[in-house]
Amino acid sequence: MLELTMATVSGGDAGATAGMTMAEAPSEPGAVLRVGRDASVCRLVTPEDWLFVSRIHLEFLCGPEGGWQVSWLRGSQADPAAEVRLIVGEYAQTVAYGASVPLPRGASGEIVVQDRTAPRSVNVGFYHEG
Repeated sequence: MLELTMATVSGGDAGATAGMTMAEAPSEPGAVLRVGRDASVCRLVTPEDWLFVSRIHLEFLCGPEGGWQVSWLRGSQADPAAEVRLIVGEYAQTVAYGASVPLPRGASGEIVVQDRTAPRSVNVGFYHEG
């Protein structure tokens, strides 16, 4: 099972949990959860005017062994308007534009999508059951 919680944070709202949304999916091969502006395909949807987030920005995909990975999907722009970081405890890793990173089993953490032009972020917390 992968559990996700998402909070959108803007300017002085740092730490606020208003507007938090949740999604989960069983750890079955091929299971997918998406984060982005397109409500027709994304389980966690960001504000439509937050253009630093693509229509489909992050994709969580369950592999054949039940392990999950997160991918920062390439959008229509050559250079992204955001930065993406994976944080697990004291460990932090930048996720490259268009890259995939495995999520550790039995762990919780956060993926932060930070706007490069304004003090806004999308914070996606995760818990990947072991």
